Amino acid sequence: MKKIGLISLGCAKNLVDSEMILAMFDKGKYQITDHPEEADLIIVNTCGFIASAKQESIETILEMSQHKAKIAVVGCLAERYYDELKKSLPEADLICPIANYGGLPKALSELLDEDSSSIKELDPLDRVLSTPSFSAYLRISEGCDNFCSFCAIPFIRGRFKSRPYEEILKEAKALKEKGIKEISIVSQDTASYGKEFPNRHPDIHDLLKELDSMGFYSIRLLYLYPDELDESFIDLVANSHSIKHYFDIPIQCASDHLLRRMNRHGSKKQMEDLFSLIREKCPDAILRTTLISGFPGENEEDQRETIEFLNKVRFDHLGVFAYSKEEGTAAARMKEQLPEEVKNARRDELMSLQRKISYANNKSHIGEVMEGLVIGREKENEYLLRSSWNAPDGIDGNIYFASTRELHNGDIVKVKITSAFVYDLRGVEESQ
Repeated sequence: MKKIGLISLGCAKNLVDSEMILAMFDKGKYQITDHPEEADLIIVNTCGFIASAKQESIETILEMSQHKAKIAVVGCLAERYYDELKKSLPEADLICPIANYGGLPKALSELLDEDSSSIKELDPLDRVLSTPSFSAYLRISEGCDNFCSFCAIPFIRGRFKSRPYEEILKEAKALKEKGIKEISIVSQDTASYGKEFPNRHPDIHDLLKELDSMGFYSIRLLYLYPDELDESFIDLVANSHSIKHYFDIPIQCASDHLLRRMNRHGSKKQMEDLFSLIREKCPDAILRTTLISGFPGENEEDQRETIEFLNKVRFDHLGVFAYSKEEGTAAARMKEQLPEEVKNARRDELMSLQRKISYANNKSHIGEVMEGLVIGREKENEYLLRSSWNAPDGIDGNIYFASTRELHNGDIVKVKITSAFVYDLRGVEESQ
């Protein structure tokens, strides 16, 4: 029985592709392995979003090529740089861009010298879940139409396309039947779901209401574009049964000057009003965002405006990325490129401020009782919790808690927060 290994790089949306790829292999003829030295085939599902991700993808391919396995390269890097990789990466036995996934079963079977009938077509409803047994991602669309000037996603993944409504519901029901307690909804622009359907129906509101009625313990929304959120959307989240009051809204900056250069829709004032409305409708809301430092043409005034915005909104979780010049994007052609030391210095200034904000926010949770899922065990009598406060993608901090009981992953517990740190919380399980 031949053994298949797969390494998934990049975002959760890419992970869903990886899970679909693993499901292509007939369980009676192939075995999935986590040990590359044992594998007959290693598939590297690459990320090509920014320079550091591209470098990680190349390094991973080269590292895996040291084993005896055949190497298949798929994903965003293969899509974006197919011709260059074919010329410069002889270590790869197969390079398959996303656009050619329809031919992946045949290509993989030829690589393995196997009958093609043993490798199935990619099927969105057939995945080998790589997440914990109680948790899964649910992808609701592909591609993006926003064309932010710094981003290559529309050129890699194509234009925005919503998944069929009934197909998503069918997959969600199947996940529920498997015992999944929490789902995280992912998309490049989640709130735009259904925008290309006739009369925008069904839309994201219809989808969320239906998912909310299925009885999941937790539904989390990731990748919300601020311009797509309105009062009715926030009301839907606020009044739902299972949708967490967790808002992952990347803003990239808080300067109207830069927002225009980034080709972002909306203004700083509109974003201020949005976050104020969220706080009003959901007083317990957790806010997460990302910023870009050192965008072409950014000046000290832009930095000051963003700092003022952070002090006003006070995000719970925030990440800052130094601007990465990406081929083919409008921003890459801008003349006002900033030196790396300036980009990094401004990133460090923003993160230094956020550490203070994060610590103050975290201290405000001391004494609060948080309910959530046990997601791991650190040591005897110490566990990890996921509540409304932190997402499953590993970007937010951790909640550590002590318990005198024997707990298992996926158990629902209540934890009283007793201490706070810059990025983490600590507590004890409430008496049963």
